[in-house]
Amino acid sequence: MDEYFELESKLGYSFKNKQLIIEALTHKSFKKPYNNERLEFLGDAVLDLIVGEYLYKKFPTSDEGTLSKIRASLVNENGFALLATELNLGKYIYISLAEENNEGRTKLSLLSNAFEAVIGSIYLEAGLDGAKSIAIAMLEKCYPIIDLQTLSKDYKTALQEFTQAKYGVTPAYEMIGATGPDHKKEFEIEVLLDGKNLASASGKSKKEAQQKAAQIALGILSDEDIK
Repeated sequence: MDEYFELESKLGYSFKNKQLIIEALTHKSFKKPYNNERLEFLGDAVLDLIVGEYLYKKFPTSDEGTLSKIRASLVNENGFALLATELNLGKYIYISLAEENNEGRTKLSLLSNAFEAVIGSIYLEAGLDGAKSIAIAMLEKCYPIIDLQTLSKDYKTALQEFTQAKYGVTPAYEMIGATGPDHKKEFEIEVLLDGKNLASASGKSKKEAQQKAAQIALGILSDEDIK
């Protein structure tokens, strides 16, 4: 199916069973007899193992506490949403019109779940080694530096340091929307550099949304820097 060629090229993997990738990209709102929740469950476990083994080998002298903290910084909704953004997964997911109108293609939870499901589907077809090679390649592409000091730094500070060093300017944050009742508001923030939109994200507070937007922007700029 030609529509998946671009995604498969980014992944570096071609699915033999196209139904697997279709299921991995199908949100429950799409009202099909299947959705990606089971694959998400599987992918979550696979990624936990892959990242755990990767860190175990990468940091042979680090203790369990340090390894756990680094893994927690990578294996979470924000981290997986960043990897999903690198793949532009939001473009390919199947969601309902209501979810579409609710900006579902940019929701961090939805993107994170889709990424886990994609890895779960690769695991089913190519085994642990196949899933590992793709997940680690994505991880190293989006996180040029993997250590506790870098990952524990808040993303707004990290982005500011990066843009000051590389471009001589600092990012700005603007709220572009707020939804929901007062007791349960969701804020959407965009981060700009020289007036140009770098990324946007939503959160339960302005601070949370800013951190998420900064994380995505940092991943995008780091990737461009490598290229």
